Amino acid sequence: MKASLNIVKVGGKVVEDDASLNSLLSAFCAIEGNKMLVTGGGRTATKVAADLGIESHMLDGRRITDEPMLRVVTMVYAGLVSKNIVAELQAKGVNAIGLCGADLNIIRCVKRPAVKIDYGFVGDIESVNTKELQLLIDAGTVPVLCPITHDGMGQLLNTNADTIASAIASSLATKYDVTLTYCFEKNGVLADPDNDDSVIREIRRDYYKELLDKEVISGGMIPKLDNAFAAIDAGVNKVVITNAENLGTDSGTEII
Repeated sequence: MKASLNIVKVGGKVVEDDASLNSLLSAFCAIEGNKMLVTGGGRTATKVAADLGIESHMLDGRRITDEPMLRVVTMVYAGLVSKNIVAELQAKGVNAIGLCGADLNIIRCVKRPAVKIDYGFVGDIESVNTKELQLLIDAGTVPVLCPITHDGMGQLLNTNADTIASAIASSLATKYDVTLTYCFEKNGVLADPDNDDSVIREIRRDYYKELLDKEVISGGMIPKLDNAFAAIDAGVNKVVITNAENLGTDSGTEII
């Protein structure tokens, strides 16, 4: 029987608000057994970029990353957000290590080709080094992985954190019984974006297509759900999208 592994991806407003982040990390620390955290921080990167006079550009929930923006996201994701979270976990008694995809060659990517749209220094995942991650996890260390990756030739790249969480979960599903939880500020996938209580409890692929056709789902929720289904297809046991405050409960949306 495979050991269990809980992978939690946190982003959105949660990483910006100290109280919300502290609540999330407390719930994360309470999870028994093997676990790891994948962090976002897009809103923080947007704010820091604005403070530096750098304009942010998004398309369908994905960031276009030119050279100035790459410097910002590297500073914010791999530095400010990652190390603050690691420090908080250490304060709560969890021995965590903050990593980006270049560390230990964990995630190698290729720069997305500019076909119809030039996303800049955005990386599409080519490989995941499960061996190094498994060594850390089995030693009782909690990896905290940020969405900065590399191409193996010295170039850092910005990769969608939801995609990273899905790829990591998919790669480790051969070694562990993996549960992947996407945590953000909403209670789950909502039938009505203006009603936080309109949580869709289960989404199957055919229903997802229907929600897309009706434009119920848009923006950053599209890549999140695409990645959730990719993880399920790759053998991940369970994928849940929920409010960070509800981590560890049965609430939220389960992807079937």
